[in-house]
Amino acid sequence: EKIRAPLKVFMYDLPPEFHFGLLDWKPEGNGVWPDIRTKVPQYPGGLNLQHSIEYWLTLDLLLSELADPAHIGSAVRVQNSTEADVVFVPFFSSLSYNRYAKVRHKEKRSMNKVLQEKLVKYLTAQPEWKRSGGRDHIVLAHHPNSLQEGRMQLWPAMFILSDFGRYPPNIANVDKDVIAPYKHVIKTFVNDSSGFDSRPILLYFQGAIYRKDGGIARQELFYLLKDEKDVHFSFGSVQRGGIQKATEGMHSSKFCLNIAGDTPSSNRLFDAIASHCVPVIISDDIELPYEDVLDYSEFCIFVRTSDAIKDKFLINLIRGIGKEEWTRMWMTLKEVENFFEFHYPSREGDAIQTIWQAVARKVPSIRLKIHKSKRFSHYDAPKYQGLALAKLPVNFAE
Repeated sequence: EKIRAPLKVFMYDLPPEFHFGLLDWKPEGNGVWPDIRTKVPQYPGGLNLQHSIEYWLTLDLLLSELADPAHIGSAVRVQNSTEADVVFVPFFSSLSYNRYAKVRHKEKRSMNKVLQEKLVKYLTAQPEWKRSGGRDHIVLAHHPNSLQEGRMQLWPAMFILSDFGRYPPNIANVDKDVIAPYKHVIKTFVNDSSGFDSRPILLYFQGAIYRKDGGIARQELFYLLKDEKDVHFSFGSVQRGGIQKATEGMHSSKFCLNIAGDTPSSNRLFDAIASHCVPVIISDDIELPYEDVLDYSEFCIFVRTSDAIKDKFLINLIRGIGKEEWTRMWMTLKEVENFFEFHYPSREGDAIQTIWQAVARKVPSIRLKIHKSKRFSHYDAPKYQGLALAKLPVNFAE
């Protein structure tokens, strides 16, 4: 993309209980942020990392205040909200869900629910929210189960999500919100000199086979593919060396299956990209990061679920892709992989910078909505009416 001015972001100084306090970081004095010049609080590993987007974006904003202006990336924190393009809400909602969704000890409600209630109360009392009705706010809820209560009240904001599988379309949609990649958990294939002939496995899948909802296709595909030669289709998890086994398997495979599970997306797609294993996407409702600027058909194979579960359809399609076409897609994967890598400090063209750019592309639409809401303000001054709890559409299954 053309070089452009960085996105100007106003970030609330929320109390630590909403962000780094969830990582057991303790503030010194009245400060709410860690001194990242001396030590950066660590995010928990394993599968927690796949939904850690909130952590990386917050760190990037904090670092932007310390950076040389000549080296600022795609976003910079500003202290005056009237100068900002967007307002960032630093609530680590995915971590809150993963760690505190269960009711503990003598609690009547989980800490996760309490934090959401506090967040809604705090945000709706702020002049920034009242000024725009929340339309220019960024709220992160990358884990599909995060922010379950708050999403129904904070729906005017821009959500950063992994997919729309558990959201009704009046709460989250591709016009208003941003889809961000998972952080892959397997190792990046550094200095990959493999090729078509040196990857012995044709098609690879390792994960949960029996899933509910849209994931029923996994079970049907298992029975269709389990006896095919050079196909690896088996149950697997992160336990007992599962991540290492998946790394070795994907690095040895030409194609990697990404099949809808409980939700349309999964981290498996981004593990495949990091492995330079051509993704085969079987998920009719999937939304993909940056698809307005990135053509996934250049490095992925898309198959409708109804076609994939036909006898021999999928295996014949994959076997029909020759060395030349596969090599072209493999080379493209190596060209685009940086868009899905998370670094601290962030680097030009990495996932953090690219997510900020995706947010920036939404800014004109946000401004249009805010400006239209002010049309009659000369004689009918708009008054903030408080939150309107969004209604679920008919037949929407949570």
